[in-house]
Amino acid sequence: MEIILTKDVDNLGLAGEVLTVAPGYARNYLLPHGFALLANKGNLLALAKKRAEFESRARSLKDNALAYRDQIAEVLLIMPRKVGDKGKLYGAVTAQDLVEAAEAKGLTLDRKKLRLTEPIKTLGDFEITYRLHPEVMGLLRVRVVREGDELAPPIIETPPEDGSDNLAPPLTAETLA
Repeated sequence: MEIILTKDVDNLGLAGEVLTVAPGYARNYLLPHGFALLANKGNLLALAKKRAEFESRARSLKDNALAYRDQIAEVLLIMPRKVGDKGKLYGAVTAQDLVEAAEAKGLTLDRKKLRLTEPIKTLGDFEITYRLHPEVMGLLRVRVVREGDELAPPIIETPPEDGSDNLAPPLTAETLA
């Protein structure tokens, strides 16, 4: 069944798109909830008149998503947790925990748009994918640390820019003196 989306629908499309969907999905969900209209001649003509409006709205949504992606990339969420003897967390860091930590930093995230395949159960640095727009994905940087070590240096260190493989200078008599 051909429909015209009147609102953005996750995992389906953006407002103004003409799509073919299963008849039951259209009749039982999309049409009654106002997410779509039947793609008949009258509705297609109305869509042609509103096409510019839908396109400008889609462009602005994508631009906003790109700007928000850059804003999210600048933030590092530090998640202090209680840890057992072997470095394993007593609990786990879930998507809801990440949303609450982001809100404390002034960011608004939707838990359902975080691509966290399973809860985080170890110490370390993590990058979690966040779906901002159907065409824009962002990365949320998270550091899980032992409770009380919130200001500790990063767990995963990056190699120096000089190209050497050593993360720290070698210990010599001069450096120890």
